[in-house]
Amino acid sequence: MTSNLFQFEYPRVLSIAGSDSGGGAGIQADLKTFAALGCYGMTAITALTAQNTCGVRAIHGVPPQILRDQIDAVLEDIGADAVKIGMLHSPEIVLTVAQALDRYVLAKVVFDPVMVATSGAVLIDNTAVEVLVRELFPRVAVITPNLDEAALLVGHPLTCAQDMEQAAFALLAKGAHAVLLKGGHLAGDIVMDLLVTADGEPLWMQAPRIHSPNTHGTGCTLSSAMAAYLALGTTLVEAVQQARAFVREALQAGALVRTGQCGGPLNHGHAPVPMRLKQLP
Repeated sequence: MTSNLFQFEYPRVLSIAGSDSGGGAGIQADLKTFAALGCYGMTAITALTAQNTCGVRAIHGVPPQILRDQIDAVLEDIGADAVKIGMLHSPEIVLTVAQALDRYVLAKVVFDPVMVATSGAVLIDNTAVEVLVRELFPRVAVITPNLDEAALLVGHPLTCAQDMEQAAFALLAKGAHAVLLKGGHLAGDIVMDLLVTADGEPLWMQAPRIHSPNTHGTGCTLSSAMAAYLALGTTLVEAVQQARAFVREALQAGALVRTGQCGGPLNHGHAPVPMRLKQLP
């Protein structure tokens, strides 16, 4: 029984994603990001990966019932103000997540369609892509593909800003409510990201490229930071802008740090804030 002495709760964010044994991406990066932004992080692990800064060695999928049990255990007790979804490797796992979104009427959901690791390793079953688009795009607030993932989804490479805009609107046509298309893989000293929504004009966001060998987990960190800011009550546009700023600062802070033999992680703890408090109703 909950005591009536309690007056506050933490902003709660659930990550439904894969585990990165190297600690730089996936569930581990998400938890670090939630904590750095003053939120209470929870997890439902979809897959175990054996990986480090040099690449992925093996992937072991979690049975769908175990994933459902994790989600139910967390949401029945603690609840969530926002959700980040990452690696979903099979159609059964995609359906399990979609059913959970309906079961708990979760609205502030950020979906990072993780399909290919930075190292080039494929992280998703080919048969899962169609199910992923059909079942999850209409159920989440925003999707955050990078150029490689967007190219896989639309069926052709993206090599310029015009390609990015066309692809973003093509993803809206596939059922997404909003798309943050990350342009970091384009060549050049300026990084361009594009946010499009069903009822708004394209919003281009540009910034000088931060040259760093340590970019492992950048996409995971961005999407989990967006979820954290949504849990804190920002609008989607504000969540995107503040999450981009957090990632850029984490990249800069970690640029000269050696972790592992290949591409290391960001510095998630570069400027942690205290755990936020929300007044209970």
